[in-house]
Amino acid sequence: MTDKCPVDHPATSSIPRGDGEPWVYPSESQFFAAMARKHHNPQAPDMKVIVPIHNAVNERAWGHVLAWERGRGGAACGGVRLVSFKGRPRDLTPKARLLTLVGYAPPFDRHDWVVDRCGTRIRYVIDFYSGRSPAPGSAAPSFFLDVRPALDSWEGIKMRVGSLMSSFTSPAPAPPQPPPKNQS
Repeated sequence: MTDKCPVDHPATSSIPRGDGEPWVYPSESQFFAAMARKHHNPQAPDMKVIVPIHNAVNERAWGHVLAWERGRGGAACGGVRLVSFKGRPRDLTPKARLLTLVGYAPPFDRHDWVVDRCGTRIRYVIDFYSGRSPAPGSAAPSFFLDVRPALDSWEGIKMRVGSLMSSFTSPAPAPPQPPPKNQS
């Protein structure tokens, strides 16, 4: 392991915090330090590749959250906001545990995100899975994200049941769109 990561370029996210300001992603050196703390044996040169992938995957997860939130009233207060998040890589969700029992690979990470929708807080669980390469011989990373409201609140239960019911009565929904870029 290299002792230090000399680069330090934080990036601004499109994801709004509870105060409305955007989240700031960790810089390459902060990401390197976090990986070292978790004993992942980071290599400084890899951070130029890993950090943008990390940020893009989180933006994609936010797009899934926004798809779940579409039409639920968040626009009345300026949009939903991410108030907290927690990485829980060692904790399988019940769904991930069940899928693992029937032979699927476990997720490589899990996050719990709490969003605020005009005073209503909803926890989302996100399972991150490695995907397949888009083309034979391609080195491009591929990820599958399973993003859904947690079943620990009445609101989360209503959202999940509503989604299940609409899957029987509606055509397939459009895939979530990425959040708009900041125009600063």
